[in-house]
Amino acid sequence: MDPITSNDDPVVIETTINKKPQRLSVEPGRPLLEVLREDLALTGTRYGCGDGTCGACGVLVDGRRVLSCVMPASDVAGKSVTTIEGLADGDTLHPVQRVFLDEGAFQCGYCTAGMVIGVIGCVNESPAIAGAALIEKMNNNICRCCGYVRISGAIQRAAEAMRREAK
Repeated sequence: MDPITSNDDPVVIETTINKKPQRLSVEPGRPLLEVLREDLALTGTRYGCGDGTCGACGVLVDGRRVLSCVMPASDVAGKSVTTIEGLADGDTLHPVQRVFLDEGAFQCGYCTAGMVIGVIGCVNESPAIAGAALIEKMNNNICRCCGYVRISGAIQRAAEAMRREAK
């Protein structure tokens, strides 16, 4: 007699997270955010709203920004995931991280990882994006401290820094 299997049985996926191959057992539908924070102790990616509206949980999947609180972990099978912890190269910050730090574009810092990932994702998707178009794409990243003046300036300068680095 064959065993009865449930759609809730964990599945094993292979993925790359922050340039390290991972083999993970995940329950179908379990959010990527939970796996990153609880199973892999990558706590830089934040839980904000839980429904994909605030941007705090942003990560890069194959270079594109996704909201990890609503993305099932099983969807990253065979893909490359980069969290805020995976951006720096040793002690050298990613250009977007460097600009946010230099500009003081944060207050409490809770949203900062999602903002940094958001800028990188926008520039990866549209390398020439700038000005109002860039700000519009970043509008779904919420800063509860309302530090938008510094953040807006940093977003523009960070996108330019990425373009300079790519040349």
